[in-house]
Amino acid sequence: MLQLRVHIDPNSGFCFGVIYAIQMAEDILDEQGYLYCLGDIVHNDEEIQRLEKRGLRIINHEQLKELRNEHVLIRAHGEPPSTYQMALANNLNLIDASCPVVLKLQNRIKTSYDKNEKIFIYGKHGHAEVLGLLGQTNNDAVVFENIEELLQNELPANITLYSQTTKSTNNFYKIKDLLESKGYQVNANDTICRQVSNRDQELRKFAGQFDKIVFVSGTKSSNGKVLYQVCKDTNPNTFFISKVEDLDPTWFNANETVGICGATSTPMWLMEEVQKALLAY
Repeated sequence: MLQLRVHIDPNSGFCFGVIYAIQMAEDILDEQGYLYCLGDIVHNDEEIQRLEKRGLRIINHEQLKELRNEHVLIRAHGEPPSTYQMALANNLNLIDASCPVVLKLQNRIKTSYDKNEKIFIYGKHGHAEVLGLLGQTNNDAVVFENIEELLQNELPANITLYSQTTKSTNNFYKIKDLLESKGYQVNANDTICRQVSNRDQELRKFAGQFDKIVFVSGTKSSNGKVLYQVCKDTNPNTFFISKVEDLDPTWFNANETVGICGATSTPMWLMEEVQKALLAY
């Protein structure tokens, strides 16, 4: 027995937007036994499998086109206007679990677009939230993942800058400052979710307290990649896993302290299973 001392970060786990979406899904599953969901309800395979066993049916946009007279959940990431138009045409009842922070961002981008501003969005190409944001601009906005990619564009003198809600606050302001240093006028809209961005500092404190860190996240989670790097930078002995089976006993030595933390899409029950497995070593 390694007799590890294992602690779970109390600030890790689902953000309120994900909690809201999953609660809505579970309530309807209790009522009717099944529910369609447009895209992965959360970027965590283990949680999706749990909900699929309860009757959740994940569909894509092509499958949505063929659906009629059904209930369909819109997940926390939000959707472009075209999705709502399709639902109306197909007599679909949308259960909208879009995160309020994302909806507010969509509205702000739509207002900027209606004013003919040149909109640039710091975000991940193809990400569900970003596609919803682009839809507010008829796909006219420019999405970029880093400053190098942004500078490859021919930039206007006046730039309206937005961000995907789960991006790094520090990087957002670095981009703003660099653009301004190059002489561009930047209307910077900090639309990053504070529940997400505040976890940077919280995780740095947490990760520094333990010999080893196990970071639990789905491989599709953008937020997970960012927060894992935060932990790794603070504590080089940080290991990324997406499920209990990914654990390797050779990572640990006897009597070590181990901290478990995760992304805003990581369920607490999964971190508890990881803790249980570690305590059995």
